Amino acid sequence: MKYVYASRTGNVATIVESLGLDALRIDDGSEEIKDDYILFTYTDGYGDIPVEVEEFLKNNSSFIRGVIVSGDTGYGEAYCQAGDKISELYNCPLLYKVENMGSEDDYRRIKEILKL
Repeated sequence: MKYVYASRTGNVATIVESLGLDALRIDDGSEEIKDDYILFTYTDGYGDIPVEVEEFLKNNSSFIRGVIVSGDTGYGEAYCQAGDKISELYNCPLLYKVENMGSEDDYRRIKEILKL
């Protein structure tokens, strides 16, 4: 399984690094992947999918096998909604929601989900 991520503030990058994953970073959405992958993303605005992730998914959605999303509970019902939206739009499982950069407990749980 491959891993792909988008990170604006560094929270998602920290999660990916803490898991020890070799992952493709989405910078502008023009990146391509031709293998099954898990997407790690942040939530933009008030529950929005980041623009670069939307662009990436336009050309790479057939290979997505799950999404892990970061967000801030301070946004209430919009918390991690980018993951909910991606899951629904691309018919893939929402695997895990992380508060900001997560904790050691989150990393342990994600490793169990991904079977790392």
